[in-house]
Amino acid sequence: MDQEHYAEYRPLIFSIAYHMLGSAADAEDVVQETFLRSLQAEDVRHPKAFLTTVATRIAIDQLKSARVRRERYFGEWIPEPLLTEDGAWHAETKDALSLAVLTLLEQLTEAERAVFVLREVLDFPYPEISKIIDRSEASCRQLLSRARKHVQANQPRFEVSAQRRAEVAAEFFRVFESGETAGLVRLLADDVVFHGDGGGNGWGIKQPVIGKLQVTRFLGGLLRQQDRLQVHLEPAEINGTPGALVRTADGALVNVLSLDIADGRVVAFRSVINHDKLRHLGPLADLDALAP
Repeated sequence: MDQEHYAEYRPLIFSIAYHMLGSAADAEDVVQETFLRSLQAEDVRHPKAFLTTVATRIAIDQLKSARVRRERYFGEWIPEPLLTEDGAWHAETKDALSLAVLTLLEQLTEAERAVFVLREVLDFPYPEISKIIDRSEASCRQLLSRARKHVQANQPRFEVSAQRRAEVAAEFFRVFESGETAGLVRLLADDVVFHGDGGGNGWGIKQPVIGKLQVTRFLGGLLRQQDRLQVHLEPAEINGTPGALVRTADGALVNVLSLDIADGRVVAFRSVINHDKLRHLGPLADLDALAP
């Protein structure tokens, strides 16, 4: 296959791999391996079918080994965040791209996740999915049914209106940086949860912070730390949801924060400060230099 095929199908292959693995770095590896195999293959008559099949099967194999690593992971594991405001992602797939949903998909089997991604996210027909994962169409339908039931039973709450999500996020960041505790409390759901992924680098939290009172106190501590470190929030769209990049004065990235918003309030925060998961987003701050 030539560069034209690479340019045409690379976004699709990356999307499959990222939805399957929750890792931008691993998804890039899948993309490179898939196209390498395409160069070695002879007489590829249907490039899209060939590439999606190869990419999905590579991702399934990688997911099996990734599960073992994640079982030994320090604290919570949150997928690698992506910036999605550049128009490269379709609006209708962005909820499935959220860190909340990707985390939920971790609980599916490899085959269930593959069928869910191919059918629910990318709208592949069952005959194609059957060939890609080498299962009968009936088996694929059963896999999707189980995956749907699990996802629906644990479906994260989202504000329906993207505009309303953006408005609530903007108000939250304004109130947070102003230090208005009363305003902060008003914008948090009673059962709000703060999830943090530090990967054992000394900056993350091992377990989620749960409840409006505890999260408010935790955010107060973050605000004091923000003042001490002289970092600032740069609003951004993270995996289709409102969020922010936390940067030092010279623009180096400290961590990424995403907000889940429903019913006009923040229901969950997801903060990734594990720099192994942020390298694809640009220059990173020196955490050792920032430590007290």
